[in-house]
Amino acid sequence: MAFAMGEVSKVCLAGEQQPVRVQPQSAPRQLLPKGRSRRCFTPLRAAGNPNVAAAAATAKPPAAAKKAIDQAYPGINPEKAEDLYRDMYLGREFEEMCAQMYYRGKMFGFVHLYCGQEAVSTGVIRHLRQSDYICSTYRDHVHALSKGVPAKNIMAELYGKKTGICRGQGGSMHMFSAEHGLLGGFAFIGEGIPVGLGAAFRSKYLRDALGDEGHDSVSVNFFGDGTANNGQFYECLNMATLYKLPCIFVVENNLWAIGMSHLRATGPSGIADEEPFIYKKGPAFGMPGVLVDGMDVRAVHKVAAEAIARARRGEGPTLIEAQTYRFRGHSLADPDELRSKEEKEKWLARDPIPMFAEWAVKEGLLTEGKIKELQQSVMAEVEEAVKFADESPKPEKGQLLENVFADPKGFGIDPSGKYRFEMPGFRSGEAAVS
Repeated sequence: MAFAMGEVSKVCLAGEQQPVRVQPQSAPRQLLPKGRSRRCFTPLRAAGNPNVAAAAATAKPPAAAKKAIDQAYPGINPEKAEDLYRDMYLGREFEEMCAQMYYRGKMFGFVHLYCGQEAVSTGVIRHLRQSDYICSTYRDHVHALSKGVPAKNIMAELYGKKTGICRGQGGSMHMFSAEHGLLGGFAFIGEGIPVGLGAAFRSKYLRDALGDEGHDSVSVNFFGDGTANNGQFYECLNMATLYKLPCIFVVENNLWAIGMSHLRATGPSGIADEEPFIYKKGPAFGMPGVLVDGMDVRAVHKVAAEAIARARRGEGPTLIEAQTYRFRGHSLADPDELRSKEEKEKWLARDPIPMFAEWAVKEGLLTEGKIKELQQSVMAEVEEAVKFADESPKPEKGQLLENVFADPKGFGIDPSGKYRFEMPGFRSGEAAVS
């Protein structure tokens, strides 16, 4: 599947339904004893699960299964299936543990969980290299996990500890890791899109202007449906197309901008449309627009593969609208009373993690034993992350004064750590500077 310039595409794989406008909610939140992980939405318990047993009994022979999968879902082999499942499961378990720790008073401020949207993060980011960039939102924990940031350092950041990826100064909404190409979580909607676009411009400049042919990094911007009504979004679409930047715009359309329904906030996307499809804004700016079922990691994986390859080839940006849903309120402080029970239950029935696991078992890509092994591995990792965060030291008070002001004179900082303008002989021009 290839995207053409200005193309509008709906991704609906053979024999499957189009993305639907239905929606989930978990059971009432309750605290468990310390050290125990609450597994609401826990996908597919292999042992004794009749769905898994039935799937295993009807599993296709390896050769036939491989041929069918290669045609429908290129690149999903047993190793990739294992990676996709584990990454989604890690995201869910990590977020559910965050809820426990938040209600125990281990975390402060607003904490926005990603439960339900894992197929989007996993389907896109697991294609990326470490040298690629992503920009996130305030719902950034799982994006960081998918990009390879260690769970223990993310948890420590949520605790405000010195061992966090931002030394405890970023917190839930401002995850950042230069090492992993995570350019930040951003609390205000839309403000991360120009940052990601700037990273894409850097990649383009290094390759085309400076002749670095080996530099083909791409940048992926994640944002929600509410942001698609923000001016920065449109400005960046225009610039991305103008310079054919290796930038991918991923709209995680969970249908609610905090408490505002997407259907109430945005007008229909065309004369013939009854609903506001965000992906159709892509062709207006000369780039492909693609609609994908954001509850199906296989479909997201397939769409993302082409968008990323297209960007690396120098063919420019792609706008992807992933229709998904969050299983909790906007944040852990949100009682989630605006969405109907029926809407939530319909989306909960389409939980992406058990759906993928059952399919993978049926197709012979994963076994019940492997799924259980992956689950146990993830649980251990999350428990260790909590232990690490609990035992990590708090930042010293002096850290509050760091990273507040840039060099006040603009002459730079000496390798010794002192401002150059403070060095002996600087004013007379006799200072030795490197």
